[in-house]
Amino acid sequence: MKEEIMAILPVRIRGMFEQITKEVDESLEEIRIRENRPLEIIYANHQAFLTPNGKMTGTADAAYYPTNEDTFKIINLISNHSIYRLEEELRRGYITVHGGHRIGIAGKVILEKGEVKSIKDISSFNIRIAREKIGAADPVIPYILEKREQRVHNTLIISPPQCGKTTLLRDIARQISSGISKYQFSGRKVGIVDERSEIAGCVLGVPQNQVGTRTDILDACPKAEGMMMMIRSMSPEVLIVDEIGRQEDNLAILEARNAGVQVIATAHGSSISDVVKRPSISSLIQQEIFTRYIILSRNRGVGTVERILNEQLNSIQVKERVYA
Repeated sequence: MKEEIMAILPVRIRGMFEQITKEVDESLEEIRIRENRPLEIIYANHQAFLTPNGKMTGTADAAYYPTNEDTFKIINLISNHSIYRLEEELRRGYITVHGGHRIGIAGKVILEKGEVKSIKDISSFNIRIAREKIGAADPVIPYILEKREQRVHNTLIISPPQCGKTTLLRDIARQISSGISKYQFSGRKVGIVDERSEIAGCVLGVPQNQVGTRTDILDACPKAEGMMMMIRSMSPEVLIVDEIGRQEDNLAILEARNAGVQVIATAHGSSISDVVKRPSISSLIQQEIFTRYIILSRNRGVGTVERILNEQLNSIQVKERVYA
């Protein structure tokens, strides 16, 4: 188990994870801790409950049930015993910790003038294990570089949840920013608008993940506003954003393109037909704003590249099919 995760677990639960096998440990994706409900783990596309002695079981009755004391200790460990300093993170519903790991939280929502102000009585945690994969973008890089003009294709990565789109996006940023000697591609100024703190995994503004030598990050900033801020203040050559889909995202991408900035983004979906049905993204497709579409799945493991399409939505032959 990664040290950053062990550090935020109560001693009792930490001991359980010390007993799990190396194979499960290395493939852990999520830890679901819910007060008075069975402790659950998700790993390698499987799910199981964890028993008090660290064994996996499919029977909820045999699992360990986290207590109020456990959830209280987790909150204190995450916040370093100062929950008030996490006010903004609580309002967003997740906290990013060292290592870029993201902890989703659920409890009683506090409203102020109809908007979420904070969350209290926290009773559920979803600890999502961040796993950098240096070189994850190697199979797709040749298809998103315009070698003759030394440019980057405007690219949309389409993927269902937990199929590796953020891992892929992160490594694309790293390679484009630092330069790719294999293709004689010099590094570009990259701006990441990291609305959910998942790409760079910033803690106190400092990225915990490798996102390249010429990369600037706006952490926890709404995508549309962040893209405009980046263009005005940091003059990026390439903008990278995760999970577009709102009309304001559409307008910001068009503004970026009009300013001569290339855009690489992701969107939820299992196929190109899924995203075509979404009005805001459909208009971008019709205008041929994106010249590359990368469609991911888990059919042959996380990071399966199902298809790569051009701006006319015609398939491009892909040599390597899995990057994980």
